[in-house]
Amino acid sequence: MIINVVDASNIERNLYLSTQLSEIGIPMVIALNMMDVVERNQDKIDTEKLSQLLACPIIEISALRNKNIDTLVETAMKTAGKKQVHIQSFEEEVEELIKKIEDGVSALKDSSYKRWYAIKLFEKDEKAVANLALSSEKEEKVREIREAAEEKYDDDGEGIITDARYHFITSIIGKTVKKGRTGLTNSDKVDRILTNRILALPIFVVLMFGIYYIAVTIVGGPITDWVNDTFFGEMIGENVAGMLESAEVAPWLSSLIVDGIIGGVGGVLGFLPIIAALYVMMAILEDIGYMARIAFILDRIFRKFGLSGKSFIPILIGTGCSVPGIMATRTIENDNDRRMTIMVASFMPCGAKTEIIALFAASLFAGDKGWWFAPFCYFAGIIAVIISGIMLKKTQQFSGDPAPFVMELPEYHLPTPWNVARTVWDRVKAFVIKAGTIILLTTVVIWFLQNISTSFEFVEFSEDSHSILEAVGKVIAPIFAPLGFGHWAATVATITGLVAKEVVVSTFGVVAGLGDVGADDPTMVEYASSIFTSVSALSFMLFNQLSIPCFAALGAIRSEMNSKKWTWFAIAYQLLFSYVIALMVYQFGKVFILGEAFGVGTVVAVIIFALMVYLLCRKSTTKKGEVKRAVEVK
Repeated sequence: MIINVVDASNIERNLYLSTQLSEIGIPMVIALNMMDVVERNQDKIDTEKLSQLLACPIIEISALRNKNIDTLVETAMKTAGKKQVHIQSFEEEVEELIKKIEDGVSALKDSSYKRWYAIKLFEKDEKAVANLALSSEKEEKVREIREAAEEKYDDDGEGIITDARYHFITSIIGKTVKKGRTGLTNSDKVDRILTNRILALPIFVVLMFGIYYIAVTIVGGPITDWVNDTFFGEMIGENVAGMLESAEVAPWLSSLIVDGIIGGVGGVLGFLPIIAALYVMMAILEDIGYMARIAFILDRIFRKFGLSGKSFIPILIGTGCSVPGIMATRTIENDNDRRMTIMVASFMPCGAKTEIIALFAASLFAGDKGWWFAPFCYFAGIIAVIISGIMLKKTQQFSGDPAPFVMELPEYHLPTPWNVARTVWDRVKAFVIKAGTIILLTTVVIWFLQNISTSFEFVEFSEDSHSILEAVGKVIAPIFAPLGFGHWAATVATITGLVAKEVVVSTFGVVAGLGDVGADDPTMVEYASSIFTSVSALSFMLFNQLSIPCFAALGAIRSEMNSKKWTWFAIAYQLLFSYVIALMVYQFGKVFILGEAFGVGTVVAVIIFALMVYLLCRKSTTKKGEVKRAVEVK
């Protein structure tokens, strides 16, 4: 049983799928959705006549207003089990060709799929051909029929079928649909401003700045302070500490519970208001139809640099979580573009990275001087995507023209509270579950490593406690010293962030022995200032934003790449790219902002910058318009 939901406001394009589904032979009910929009546009659809022409029940519904949903379900239950009536959707000559092929594949196990397979064979569908495993004699017969038709119609088999479908749909629309209002719709009028060639990008920039400013500074900041200081600090932390002290619990166990578990997990959950506020505003923009326009707007920009607007959809999804963003690359047909998008989709700040942004925005960049930090990180991600796209597209492995990008822009409408709430709830729930599982476990491990010395004795926290964690951090720290964060605590936070980016924040709380204090707490500000300068904090943020994402995202990369070599290439590229960007930011920043002298690191940064400019400006390995097959790595 198939329930085919059709957008009635754009019925001509949406009926194409309906004609395909009718050929499968499975009972179908068509649900004409968005009838409220049809009525608002003063259009009229003769549903009864349309039902007769398509030979299936048709129910008018409005999912937004929950109208006629019960009727749809009842009709579907009555229709289930009935045989789908065949409709002649092609002109006579094409129907005769399909009938000839049907007779040639009569050996099918299920005759109800005979027509569908015949059409697929005519279209030269490789999967259908492989599934049927026809004899060479039958394959030759099908080929003769198809080639004769292609010569007659001066088109390939797939093009002939496509034209026949649209000819059939056009004839149906002419008999059943009457357009009411003519001229520009309200959405068209709004799009004249929001998608204007000159105004579109500035409006998008202002909107993103506003969203991050509201989420981090106005709404999320005060609530986060209350959650960290009052809820997890006084109401939970102090009360639990008092109870444990009264029960004469061992000091190490009390420290584990209060400083490790409550301090670590509480420090992560404390940023939930900021993330929730960000999710709410992004969900509203998605629901009203604006974010679909952003893909259209950025396609013009991306295409100039060798990327397709299709790449922006996974990148946009990745702002909630990198995992679904990486998985969304399946919609990109071109292998080169798909692999490249997988590699750069995690450059945008996801919900977990937003916590690190909020940490620095509330501590080192607090007050009026920090309003720019959060939106800066967002646009830094977009710029990193563009830079990577330019450099990668000029290599043989990723060369070629970007895939064409065609999308239907939905009508603007008021946000539906239920849709917004469901979207926000799903993302917040995933965040909380992660905090209660992966982050909890990682925080406990970090606490033990921080409070066990290299001689395996329990030690109280101090800046020189000779803990296992400190020893490991100091070994790795020189690698990150040129980036400005060579302190062992920052190094450890970066490494643990590979498990989950949220752990970066909880690591600072546990390592610093600060428990669950807020990001703008004087103690946290003092501790952060002892490790970072404003420039090194920016370098630290960019490295963590652009480097390999969490373990879950790495698993998604492995799955979507479907190749160990491509997976390792993606990991190596992200690590190298994030390192050199952070290196240049810190080395140039300390000279031009902090006024420090040139050093060896600055010279290296200049060389890397010159090399990157060369890679961006050099000619492509292929001529314009030439598409080379990607080097397949299996």
